[in-house]
Amino acid sequence: MQREISRVAIIGVGQVGAAVAYALILGCVADEVLLVDIRGEWRDGQVRDLADVAYAEGSRTRVHAADFREASQCDIVVITAGSKFSYGQTSLDYLFRNTGILRSVVNEMKPFRSDTILLVVANPVDLLTSLAKELAGLPPSQVIGSGTLLASVRLRGLLADSVNVAQSSIDLYVLGIHGDEEVAVWSTATIGGVPLKHALPAASEDAEKERLARECKTRSRSIVSAKGAMSFGIGSVVSSICTSILQDKRNVRPVSHFQPEFGCCFSLPVVLGRTGIIQGVPAGLSAAEQEAVVRSAKELRRTLDRVSEQF
Repeated sequence: MQREISRVAIIGVGQVGAAVAYALILGCVADEVLLVDIRGEWRDGQVRDLADVAYAEGSRTRVHAADFREASQCDIVVITAGSKFSYGQTSLDYLFRNTGILRSVVNEMKPFRSDTILLVVANPVDLLTSLAKELAGLPPSQVIGSGTLLASVRLRGLLADSVNVAQSSIDLYVLGIHGDEEVAVWSTATIGGVPLKHALPAASEDAEKERLARECKTRSRSIVSAKGAMSFGIGSVVSSICTSILQDKRNVRPVSHFQPEFGCCFSLPVVLGRTGIIQGVPAGLSAAEQEAVVRSAKELRRTLDRVSEQF
């Protein structure tokens, strides 16, 4: 019996989209990677450049240009398209511009194949994932955002460096709304399955936790300030999400997804597989952590209402 060909489409192939494609190729995650961008010459140049990566690495992945209609029939559609935040630009201008781009992109692709997974990476990721869920006509379990997965990976790495322990031995999540309002969930953090406060008491002191959480939040801003975009880390994380889906790995990941109680999307742990979100996993938040997540979720819902009124 012939194996089905796996296909991932990337909408928007600037620095982030290209980094996603690069990671997918190196990991041999999909048989085909389709690149879609309104800048045809730019897209074709990225195709040729990334095809060389596949040749050099002996990857089974083939890269080619596509249009929106072709993309909508893929196993996974990754949306990275969006404008960069410019100095002097108001947050509201940035917000409305990117929501307009997402609305246009999703409408161009409709109707999607019934089992397509829509993965939103563009920022503000939770708001755009919420909007994509409303627009796409797909089940909520098939519309996800990259959410706080990169922040979770980063915080684990920072803690690992601080205490000289392998990152793979640490279980620690960042949850809630991606960005300044994200919540480091120290209450359930473990090292080797042992609660952090018992395994390494010094690392569980409030001052140290605050320092690591602050560094986790500000690192993205410092990267963008230094080089204009943050591409490699998110590219690797998106490749990991695609692997979990296409290989039906059933990994637990903190990704942005629809929360019916709040009417919007934000990150809590879920089991990821071929059909998208298989099931949620209890986060075990402390009262203070739960309060912070709820507060930011309600603010996101208000912002989403304002955005919806404009369209």
